[in-house]
Amino acid sequence: MTDKHESAWAHSMTTREQWTVIKRLLKFAAPYKWFFIGSIVLSAVISGVNVFLPWLLQTYMDRYLRAGNATIVIMWLFAGLYFFGMLMRALMQFWQNYTSTMGAEYMLENVRRQLFSQLHGKGMRYFDQTPGGSILSRLMNDTMTFSNFWALLNTLILAIFAVISSFIAMYFTDVTVALWTLVLVPFLGVTIWYYQRYSSKVYRRMRERLSELNTKLAEAITGISVIQEFRQERRTAANFETTNQAYYDTRKAMIRTNSLLLSPMINLFYALGTVIVLSIFGMRGLHEVVAAGVIYAFITYLNNFYSPMSNMMDSLSDFQNGMVAGSRVLRVVDDQTLAPKQHPVADAKITRGKVEFRHVTFAYDREHPVLRDVSFVAEPGQTVALVGQTGSGKTSTINVLMRFYEFQSGEVLIDDRDIRDYPAEELRTKMGLVLQEPQLFYGDIQTNIRMFNSDISDAQVHQAAHFVQADDFIDQLPQGYATPVLERGTEYSAGQRQLITFARTVVTDPKILILDEATANVDTETETMIQTGLSRIQENRTTIAIAHRLSTIQNADLILVLNHGKIVERGTNDELMQKQGYYYDMIQLQNAAHVDD
Repeated sequence: MTDKHESAWAHSMTTREQWTVIKRLLKFAAPYKWFFIGSIVLSAVISGVNVFLPWLLQTYMDRYLRAGNATIVIMWLFAGLYFFGMLMRALMQFWQNYTSTMGAEYMLENVRRQLFSQLHGKGMRYFDQTPGGSILSRLMNDTMTFSNFWALLNTLILAIFAVISSFIAMYFTDVTVALWTLVLVPFLGVTIWYYQRYSSKVYRRMRERLSELNTKLAEAITGISVIQEFRQERRTAANFETTNQAYYDTRKAMIRTNSLLLSPMINLFYALGTVIVLSIFGMRGLHEVVAAGVIYAFITYLNNFYSPMSNMMDSLSDFQNGMVAGSRVLRVVDDQTLAPKQHPVADAKITRGKVEFRHVTFAYDREHPVLRDVSFVAEPGQTVALVGQTGSGKTSTINVLMRFYEFQSGEVLIDDRDIRDYPAEELRTKMGLVLQEPQLFYGDIQTNIRMFNSDISDAQVHQAAHFVQADDFIDQLPQGYATPVLERGTEYSAGQRQLITFARTVVTDPKILILDEATANVDTETETMIQTGLSRIQENRTTIAIAHRLSTIQNADLILVLNHGKIVERGTNDELMQKQGYYYDMIQLQNAAHVDD
């Protein structure tokens, strides 16, 4: 995939952008700040110990060994102090690593929980525009890298303390030599700056490729039956290979960049720094005596100065990866494609189930209306059927009524009150939706009927299943209502899955029943069973039904015929047949199709 196909944001991140991301990510870590504060304090103490240990050996070498007055007691004293210092450093390194890692893990759990919750607050338009694989990639891959970013930020803090403390120790050991070691710092700074600029672009491109790869995988796995049916295995494999190769290329670029600019460069600077230090002490040794302890301590401090930088540079790769992943996570958080807002009134309750549309206009993109000036009334207990060709606006009417999308103008009323006056919980409780494609979840049949609502008893579940005649096949299953349901319930027939979703709807006792072509994918025998159950469900309930088979809605109290988003005919079956208009033509076409069959 060439650069012209990359997203607009697959470019290098500026320092300002990175700092903005860091400040926002800090808010996710705020509840666990004491873990990170403890880690920072321990990092400072560890740096102090790293300065103390070389000074201890320097003192022993110059004051006692060179002077020839080292006794057994002094030797064991210094050995004991050095061992104690090493032991304390090891313990503090453990706790420093533990606190920082646990803080990162707690934060990861917090981020995923918040992100998952926010995803369920997004409007349907967001999911229309964003591939499922991309969402999965941000929720899992990006957040994991995001967590690594925090763990590695701890490494950066430790390195900063080590660099500062080591330079201070070198300064007090020998000012001149310490200042000479700073000659290499500007070159080191340029290297870090260039790596930060270039690597962020590489990592952005890599995260994009990974997101595309997850999308391809999700699509191929979900549509495997269609792929095999139409013998598209080779095309799908070739398409996947193209995406996988693009991801491989970006990974290779990342590895090449890291291999050149990380540890090798730091090791080179350390080697050059060592040459400078030994050269200065060597020149000085030609004219005066240079204490061996001073040279040892200085080389150790120099190592402590550059070694953390090597770890820090190694961490920069994951740091940049985390920065890019964090920016991708924040894009999900910032997306304002939210579900339509309610403005609930305290006493708003759905009691009768009257539904009314008044001059409703709706467009998914706010520019091209799919519903135009739609008006109708469904009285309590009535059945209103929506019919029309594909794209006529039937499902859009349901989407507006279910508050999946916000309409642009007009009014939608329930029990003569604006639909936005009701709390979302009231709407979801009093409105039952049965879709054309039934969706079952992992668990068992009983769980799928009650939908994890512990307030619904087993007796109510069994009663609902009996009401829609789903108990006929459930009772014949080996484990009855405890029979497992695997992914999407594919082990059950379409009719059985639909009966389970009918029972799921009935068990909540909704006032308004919405059927989106609920019998379109079932056989005639199962349809007869469902229609029998439907006749029971619809008693004392307002029903809005999208009809695919027109024979199923001939007893509806009102039939609305939609065409290009407008209601072009309305009336009962007999009234519309007498008009011999759109509805009459649709009936004739379906009858002719049945005769041909």
